[in-house]
Amino acid sequence: MPAPVPPLPSSAAVEDAPAEQTVSGPGHRIRITLLMAGSCLPILGAVLIAPVLPKIKDHFAGVPGVDALVPVSLTIPALSLALLAPFAGIVVDRLGRKRLLVVATVLYALVGTAPLWLDSLGAIVASRALVGVVEAAIMTCCTTLIGDYYSGRQRDRYLAMQTMCASIAATAFFVLGGAAGSAGWRAPFWAYAASLLLAPAMAAFLPRPPRAQPAAPAAEPSATAEPAGRRAFPWRPLAGICALTVFGAVMFYTVQVEMSFLLDDMGVTDTGVIGLAIAASSVATVVGAVVFTKSGRNPLSWLPFAFGLCALGFAVLWIAPNPVVLTAGAVINCLGGGIMLPSLLTLALSKLEYTDRGRGTGLWIGCFFLGQFICPLVVLALTAAVGSLPNAVGVLALAGALGAAGLGAAVRRRSPAAAPAPAGRTVPTPAVAEASHAGES
Repeated sequence: MPAPVPPLPSSAAVEDAPAEQTVSGPGHRIRITLLMAGSCLPILGAVLIAPVLPKIKDHFAGVPGVDALVPVSLTIPALSLALLAPFAGIVVDRLGRKRLLVVATVLYALVGTAPLWLDSLGAIVASRALVGVVEAAIMTCCTTLIGDYYSGRQRDRYLAMQTMCASIAATAFFVLGGAAGSAGWRAPFWAYAASLLLAPAMAAFLPRPPRAQPAAPAAEPSATAEPAGRRAFPWRPLAGICALTVFGAVMFYTVQVEMSFLLDDMGVTDTGVIGLAIAASSVATVVGAVVFTKSGRNPLSWLPFAFGLCALGFAVLWIAPNPVVLTAGAVINCLGGGIMLPSLLTLALSKLEYTDRGRGTGLWIGCFFLGQFICPLVVLALTAAVGSLPNAVGVLALAGALGAAGLGAAVRRRSPAAAPAPAGRTVPTPAVAEASHAGES
């Protein structure tokens, strides 16, 4: 069943939104580079070991429950992230973004490389859970800081760029993981040490955004002019977006988790080839994010199309007779995912103001990674029910098609006047200029 469509903002609120404030300059370029690099770290945790999952499974073949534990070792960080990201968001709002980001980036290297020295599958899964704990802080801080530093269409571009950079990184990490996997299944874990290069730069070049924003001018009275202490957190608008995000994450991450097993079932056992095949599909995610950024369409109108592409990709995976067609199905699925992810995120951030942006961002991230974690469990349950992994993918194709149809019907019921403008028209944050000046100094 498709998740509910999020409520739409009123057209009057959109029309009253002031123009965005554009941030530029050398400090801005360093800042956005660091935030994009930090945003890629959780992707490293999600995809790096995907090409070596069959090797890990072979190594621990005698361990009870290995069929479930090995896929979960890839996605267990997502469970930790899903459970803790909302709390990380609260900490971010209360204690500050930058401090938490720097500490978490250092810890990421320590817990990420732990499987290099662990000999128990259970201990490896536990260390992967700790990776998710620090990923919760990193992802929440990076996304919240993008919301703090930028506004309007510039914010939208960087949120879409976040998806593009993550997808490009995923492509590189799939190739890296596959190549490193030829030296043994432990070798890819060395890549986690790269975060030690980011932490000092973040400490030096990321400014602390102001903890409060000036009130809106008296000439423009609105809900946004209320003091933050008396404004309720927007639970209701976020509920539909977050529910849809869980469903979308399952649709997106199934390919990342199961592609190596689908290829292995077709006789493709070389980890380098598996990594290249998954990387090729990840390029489509970048293309999808670029399409979203360049189109100028409101994000809600993209969702039926995005879910439809994901469903079509699953259908091709289901009937694929060889690895080439299988990879083509993954490409179609990931193209839809590249459009879907920034659409959902911009919808979520359009509901948030500075004082609750960390909490709201953490809630959205938690829901997204909850979907990532449960996707292998969903596929495992479907496989047991329908007899094979390709048939389970076929069931997901049907679910995606129903979701796309439901979203399409819901969007058509909205009158054009009530449809939201692109999230670029959201009310900008006056703190942007202050943050920019701090970054340039």
